[in-house]
Amino acid sequence: MSTPGEGPERRHAEHAASFTHHADEYDAVRPGYPPAAVDLLVPARAHDVLDLAAGTGKLTASLVARGLQVVAVEPAEGMREQLAARLPQVEVHAGTAERIPLPDASVDAVTVAQAWHWFDEPAAAAEVARVLRPGGTLGIVWNDRDEDVPWVAAYGTLLHEAAGPQLARGTHPTVGDGFTDVLRTDVRWEHALAPEDLVRLAGTRSYALVLPPDEREALLDRVRTLVTTHPDLAGLDRVPVPYVTRVYTARRR
Repeated sequence: MSTPGEGPERRHAEHAASFTHHADEYDAVRPGYPPAAVDLLVPARAHDVLDLAAGTGKLTASLVARGLQVVAVEPAEGMREQLAARLPQVEVHAGTAERIPLPDASVDAVTVAQAWHWFDEPAAAAEVARVLRPGGTLGIVWNDRDEDVPWVAAYGTLLHEAAGPQLARGTHPTVGDGFTDVLRTDVRWEHALAPEDLVRLAGTRSYALVLPPDEREALLDRVRTLVTTHPDLAGLDRVPVPYVTRVYTARRR
């Protein structure tokens, strides 16, 4: 039973805040996004783009490389620091999806990578609609491991056990009545990591970051055993991690 102040909302906030102090590890081992997914997120006509909850700039860098005028908004100071160091040409603001520090109708597209599930969806959708120009695009993306692959399923089982049922959230965004033409497209690709980086990757999940130190180390030890002994992985210097990148796009009415 949860005691006062220790319910799902507080746990959700604690997990979201956990990234602040581990931004360097997140930046080192989390995957970016495949070009085909980035192409889907931003329409060809777009020029001014907001990367919302931009993190350390994993997606931001791909947007900049396309010649777009990008502004980034990110609540976590540690992640903003990583982003600013990587992409000094990008305008970076502290802010949240529920209170975006930009004027009305100021961007052609808003992108959200690996973060929509942290938002208050109705409030975030209303704010995104506010800063988008009429007909502008909201693009939401998640990298999901392809658990149809046996070793990935075993890896995922270890992480799901650590997460517990209270963090079981699906990647199915709700964008509200301010948007139309909602479309989902899946992009399959692989991201290669060294075996120990696959262990580090497990440690960047929010539920792993907030575990007590002994439980966190026990989880990483279980992942390390899997990575070094599973017949599909044993002896590999680089592990191709299969992903299904799920891209959702919607048009502001």
